[in-house]
Amino acid sequence: MNKKDILVIALVAIVLAPFFIFPSVYNAYVDFNASHGMVMSFIKFAILATFGEMIGLRIRTGNYNQPGFGIIPRAIVWGFLGLTINMAFIIFNSGTVTFLNYMGIENARALLDGDFTMGKVLVAFCISSALNLIYAPVMMTLHKITDTHIANNGGTVAGLFRPIQMGQIMAGLNWRVQWDFVFKKTIPFFWIPAHTVTFLLPADFRVLFAAFLGIVLGVLLSVAALRSK
Repeated sequence: MNKKDILVIALVAIVLAPFFIFPSVYNAYVDFNASHGMVMSFIKFAILATFGEMIGLRIRTGNYNQPGFGIIPRAIVWGFLGLTINMAFIIFNSGTVTFLNYMGIENARALLDGDFTMGKVLVAFCISSALNLIYAPVMMTLHKITDTHIANNGGTVAGLFRPIQMGQIMAGLNWRVQWDFVFKKTIPFFWIPAHTVTFLLPADFRVLFAAFLGIVLGVLLSVAALRSK
């Protein structure tokens, strides 16, 4: 651990400390999150998922930033992805419960909202599985495309808003890594279990926990980048 790591840890501690020391700060967060869920989704993913990518860069290169990495463009993209993630949580939460009702599990919502039981775990697992098997591959591929677009344009904010060469970027993606590692390994062995835990949490904390998982995502993306070389 070098001075940069110590500085980053100290900065994270300074940012998080008020939420634990001052109840008014925590309560203000809870109130704002309840009233402006989509805004907070943008902010949480813009900060936490981007920080995860910075940790991934640290693993690969030894630095938290470098020319062309584009922290601000990545934060903007993650903010908008965060909006779609919150939307997907709402859709798959309601939709999966409705489907379970259709399949004969008429108390699925009561199980999910009730005390911790194996039935609650089963419903959360079903929601997580639907979310990660249907929505996650699309989101992960879109993120890879925007990630490549940012790199191709020097990591600048102006470059982010240039037209994305979708066909060219998709043709150049390493689909073997995308399938063999990102889809086939991280989805069943990490994301489905992790988001099962997410849907066991109270609704107000699900998106926050998912955003913290974005830090883990940064590490996984780093591993995927190393595998693609």
